[in-house]
Amino acid sequence: MAGPRVVIIGAGVVGAALADEISARGWTEVTVVDQGSLPVTGGSSSHAPGLVFQTNPSKTMTELARYTVEKFCSLDVDGKPCFLQVGGLEVATTPERLAELHRRHGWITAWGIEARLLSPEECVRQHPLVNRDRILGGLLVPTDGLANAVLAVEAQIRRATERGVSFLARHEVLDVTKGEGRVTGVLTDRGEIPADIVVCCAGIWGSKIARMVGMNLPLTPLAHQLAWTGPIPALAGQTEEALRPILRHQDADLYYRDRFDRIGIGSYGHRPMPVSADDILSVDEAEGMPSVLKFTEEDFEDAWTETRSLLPATKEAKVEEGINGLFSFTTDGYPLLGESPDVKGFWVAEAVWVTHSAGVGRAVAEWLVDGYCSSFDLHECDVNRFEPHQLSPEYVLARDCRNFVEVYDILHPLQPSGEPRPIRTSPFHARQREHGAFFLEANGWERPQWYEANASLVEGRSVPTPNDWAARYWSPIVGAEAQVTRETVALYDMTALKRLEVSGPGGAAFLERLCTGKVDKAVGSVTYTLLLDHDGGIRSDITVARLARDLFQVGANGNLDLDWFTRHLPTGGEPVQVRDITAGTCCIGLWGPLARKVLQPLTDTDFSDDGLKYFRAKRAHIGSVPVTAMRLSYVGELGWELYTTADLGQKLWDTLWASAEPLGGIVAGRGAFNSLRLEKGYRSFGTDMTFEHDPYEAGVGFAVKPDKADFIGKAALEHRQADVRRKLTCLTIDDPHAVVMGKEPVYDGDRAVGYVTSAAYGHTIGKGIAYAWLPANLAVPGTTLHIGYFDQRVEAVAAQEPLFDPTMSRLRG
Repeated sequence: MAGPRVVIIGAGVVGAALADEISARGWTEVTVVDQGSLPVTGGSSSHAPGLVFQTNPSKTMTELARYTVEKFCSLDVDGKPCFLQVGGLEVATTPERLAELHRRHGWITAWGIEARLLSPEECVRQHPLVNRDRILGGLLVPTDGLANAVLAVEAQIRRATERGVSFLARHEVLDVTKGEGRVTGVLTDRGEIPADIVVCCAGIWGSKIARMVGMNLPLTPLAHQLAWTGPIPALAGQTEEALRPILRHQDADLYYRDRFDRIGIGSYGHRPMPVSADDILSVDEAEGMPSVLKFTEEDFEDAWTETRSLLPATKEAKVEEGINGLFSFTTDGYPLLGESPDVKGFWVAEAVWVTHSAGVGRAVAEWLVDGYCSSFDLHECDVNRFEPHQLSPEYVLARDCRNFVEVYDILHPLQPSGEPRPIRTSPFHARQREHGAFFLEANGWERPQWYEANASLVEGRSVPTPNDWAARYWSPIVGAEAQVTRETVALYDMTALKRLEVSGPGGAAFLERLCTGKVDKAVGSVTYTLLLDHDGGIRSDITVARLARDLFQVGANGNLDLDWFTRHLPTGGEPVQVRDITAGTCCIGLWGPLARKVLQPLTDTDFSDDGLKYFRAKRAHIGSVPVTAMRLSYVGELGWELYTTADLGQKLWDTLWASAEPLGGIVAGRGAFNSLRLEKGYRSFGTDMTFEHDPYEAGVGFAVKPDKADFIGKAALEHRQADVRRKLTCLTIDDPHAVVMGKEPVYDGDRAVGYVTSAAYGHTIGKGIAYAWLPANLAVPGTTLHIGYFDQRVEAVAAQEPLFDPTMSRLRG
């Protein structure tokens, strides 16, 4: 036996995959327990229809699905295949959906998977049951197909068993035991199993198991309807299980699959039917499978009517059987992966559908064995990504149900997530409403995108109107606010930025260990630096301001940074404390060439170039408001980030506004901010760079100080710097109406070579801007490429960055 003692709770398609993957990496002291029988455990895997569509706006989710397809294609049970690679076909019945299929084709192409757009006639050739008169076109992914989840479970159980893994059926978990802040074992109805690591793969029961260690999972089991027709005359004599591609009719929230001479019909078009994990029956109590509820025929009526229209051959059949099957939904649609922040050794791999199961098994196995995941970027899936309010029962239920309703909807990248709103409002909220703010949501914060009070500024300015898609959640006011920021001065609400406080005698050494840059500097210093994982991948980019000998303020990107800091707190030596101060503080970005004329009359503190240099911080009073002022600018203009406590936020706003308005100053929103930061080439973590990228390819190698003492990831960077094969590249677009939105494929001729990350129109430079990941040999200024945007190819040219103020004279002025 090798490795620590691991207990996996749940032997469904995720638990079986994890057992297989982790034992293949040499950890074999592994026990898998399940309350049900094997391989049909009674959870979601046992009734899953098995459709695997790989297309997803998330690169990570597509890659998890791709690995699942590749692995399942290699598995069989006594000659019975675990995957039928019949292809996946999505059809459009409206012009809006046809345009969406072009966008989806862009995603899947960007992520490197073959796909083809089809005419209506080609769709019918692929799936002859489809009514030609109903459809406008389709998207075919040849490598999609049908997974037999039960067979996949059995195949992976056999492989893991051969390596020494134990599978214990009919073992109900009663508790997860723990001591001194870490797991010690799993208590079942048949005794306790000692463990150093426990991984919860319990699916729809996941939140119930997690509560045993005090962990709150934002997961809701919801019933989803699946029905089967009786024999269809048009399919009479079909001896193979599936001949036609799996089919999605997303305009009606429907999908279809073959089963010999019958058709399976899945529907998301009915009302949400949430179920508490505590109310799901046990295996012994359930009449059939606990995850299968009684079919509610009245909820299926519209789905059946639409099915007979799209697939006329079904008119000669009837619905013979159906279920309301339970599946897990989360507040943002992504899985929940990772270790508990409070109980060491307790891990979860939850809210994972069959589509992504093998990929998740590999990802979590790598994470456990190596300490990081090298195959997939998991920042969207990390269970510790949530803010506290996002774990409240009311929020979880509302958002999970909304995600069920919207599972097949056409969603704009900027589209708000809906109720409950508002949740978090900055101290400036009342003033922002007075200025007619159009709010979007950022981590629960109501954040202005633009202000209607600035509508008059548009007159006489050149603000091109983008295409219809890009013009949603947009206003020409965005362009005016961007231009006025560069002409005079603007106030930006930066409160949604996560702020952490690191204090104590060990604070400097602690940060030095985590950061790529030197932060143990003089009081008043501000450092832009990176957090790296042990493989050299970027975990975040942050700013660290030293406010006193033992006090630092960190500008972070989200809760994952707080989690990373907390996990790396020293267990001995000088004490360190990490505290999230976001809720009790606020921030205004005061930026523009007239920023000093606004600020200096309000204070006795010297805000001249000599008084507060670029990337320096100091305490001051602005009027009667005590602030921490940092000379930073994410928009590339002279100015400061001004922080104060939440109770004084409105007073700070009023004080600055009273001084700025007579000078032609404005309040400005996130739309202008994004345009300005792209003109300066400033990266956004989570969009432009993630865990899968290193500093040198992302263009932030300047933040790494290789001559400093050891820091996490330093050793791994040595070979990365010498082998940069791809680069984050600035592209410009001359067509003022061709504003792309992000995630589009980039082509060199007919070959897809990369994908767009951030994009906006540069209202100062008069060009569209798109940042994209490209092969290093194409990331050369002057290289002409094309961006796939819906059904268009938009010409773009690689450019030297930054596009605006390359000498930094505006920032340092």
